[in-house]
Amino acid sequence: MVRLRRVYEDPSPEDGTRVLVDRLWPRGLTKEKAALDEWVRDVAPSTELRKWYGHDPAKFDEFRRRYQRELDGPEQAGALAGLRETASQNTVTLLTATKDIDHSEAAVLAGLLGGAGG
Repeated sequence: MVRLRRVYEDPSPEDGTRVLVDRLWPRGLTKEKAALDEWVRDVAPSTELRKWYGHDPAKFDEFRRRYQRELDGPEQAGALAGLRETASQNTVTLLTATKDIDHSEAAVLAGLLGGAGG
């Protein structure tokens, strides 16, 4: 099972493995408060793509297409395969700092991993 949550929310017992999928560390959040099991930067969108998208929901379909293409790169594909393996064994909660989770890289990843979103 793959779940989506904001990294700023308190951890839940249902979270399973908590994985931050943002490239940048969330502002104002301590590592203790984040309670992460993993931070997988290699699955995050490139800085160029992230800046182009700007979390504009009108650009989400194009963002998803470009982002999925980026995930074909060797490091990204390896990191995605690792997430897929973890998700096949336990619940994984993909964490992001964005306020609009439904239009985020976490939602795209969840769709690729067979969970909610994307």
